[in-house]
Amino acid sequence: MLKRRDLLQLAGSAAAFAAVTPVSPALAEDQAAPFSHAAVVELAKNLAAKSFSAPSTDLPGGFADLTREAFAAIKAKPDGLIWNDKSSGFVIEPLHRGFVYTSPMQINLVENGAARRLNYNAADFDFGNLRPRATPTNLDFSGFRVLQRNDQGELHELAVFQGASFFRSAARGQKLGVTSRGLSIRTGDPRGEEFPLFRAVWIEKGSVADNALTVNALLDSESVAGAYRFTLHPGDVTIIDVESSLFPRALIDVFGLATMGATSVFSPLDRRGDDDVREAAEEIGGLQIYSGRGEWIWRPVSNRNTLQISEFVDQNPKGFGFLQRHRAFDDFYDFDAHWELRPSLWIEPIGDWGDGSVELVEIPSDNETAQNIVAFWRSKTPLVKGQQADFAYRQFWCWTPPSRPAGAETVNSRGGRAPAARQRRFLVEFRGDGLGDPARVAALTPNLSVTPGKVVAQRVYPAAERKSCTVQFDIDPAGETACEIRLTLDIQGAPQTETWLYRWTL
Repeated sequence: MLKRRDLLQLAGSAAAFAAVTPVSPALAEDQAAPFSHAAVVELAKNLAAKSFSAPSTDLPGGFADLTREAFAAIKAKPDGLIWNDKSSGFVIEPLHRGFVYTSPMQINLVENGAARRLNYNAADFDFGNLRPRATPTNLDFSGFRVLQRNDQGELHELAVFQGASFFRSAARGQKLGVTSRGLSIRTGDPRGEEFPLFRAVWIEKGSVADNALTVNALLDSESVAGAYRFTLHPGDVTIIDVESSLFPRALIDVFGLATMGATSVFSPLDRRGDDDVREAAEEIGGLQIYSGRGEWIWRPVSNRNTLQISEFVDQNPKGFGFLQRHRAFDDFYDFDAHWELRPSLWIEPIGDWGDGSVELVEIPSDNETAQNIVAFWRSKTPLVKGQQADFAYRQFWCWTPPSRPAGAETVNSRGGRAPAARQRRFLVEFRGDGLGDPARVAALTPNLSVTPGKVVAQRVYPAAERKSCTVQFDIDPAGETACEIRLTLDIQGAPQTETWLYRWTL
């Protein structure tokens, strides 16, 4: 059990985290205390025993009403970067508060097993054209950026932890895109969403030899407190191992594990009447699921006219994630966004997650900076007040996930009007090595269903030279405003492709 003196040193006072009193005075640079992840777990447990009180989001004049551009111009100076020398494998850039990032995050640095608090100093920041009316003090930070040196010694962005419990990463050569969360609560629920936040982090200094960085975090919200450990392994694929211990303050019946968010504005599957010179504008093409029973599912995502929630019931899922399968510039033709360089995010649970469902939430949006597509694992078992719940999983921020279907994958999904009134036409192209054999392709039979409504026409277009087979089909929704479509290519009843699922909506 931690003594009060230890909590003061590790956290800058437990009362600061519970926000029942103002944040305690910053520790001096030379004050440090022994650190362990177990101490963060104990801190979360003690915090959950107290009532939640939100941290103050007050900011000095001018910082709270910054434009996005003015906020982005605030940068840490070179002297404000942490571990900015070649002996460290990672460099930490503290991020200023302002714009929509008003909640404070306390940053603690861990070296040689001892933690010390990083104190805010306005002199460490370049404010661009912003001229603060007074020198801000005691602001803490909105989060931090993890930088790493490339082979030329230049710093590049590896990960960002900023805003509530949001964080993101990427593989080598990618632009940041998909966002992950430590925990989501009541996402898409009529009762309203709750956003837990990381009140504090403890960043353990990484070495060049280990090529790994560990971030410990204290999560807090009205319903739960928790301790997290993120272990980052960068490379051609960036792997983040996530371990969490949750301590509910109340019964939580709707919560999301491994929650991820992405942007989808339009695609060839559903353009929604957009008059745009680009082919598509989306960070991901769809949600892939590798179910506990061994089925591979591909569910394209769309920017909907109305909120849509889809539930994929499962038991002990083997994996799921948001994937970007289009990697050519011509797939988008966007010189600024470069959607083809956005990462896929694949999740593999560690241990059994039991009964539950992968949930997909599609939110109408006309804002290309808003992530309107959300997915997560929803456990059937609620979090119970006073009972610790532990979860672990591995994230792959990648070009292509490490796990792939044995059968052919969907490489193109297109939708539009059919020749007949009130009917819709779809094109779904599968590609895989097995489709390069003309005799094998000749034996394929589309297994296609639509509910409600009916299939009114279908054709198959094999292309052995492309190892491809495309199914074109027309559906009649029969006056309904939504219908579920399911498609595989089978040989004697055995699927030779992943399962293509889609919800058409009016």
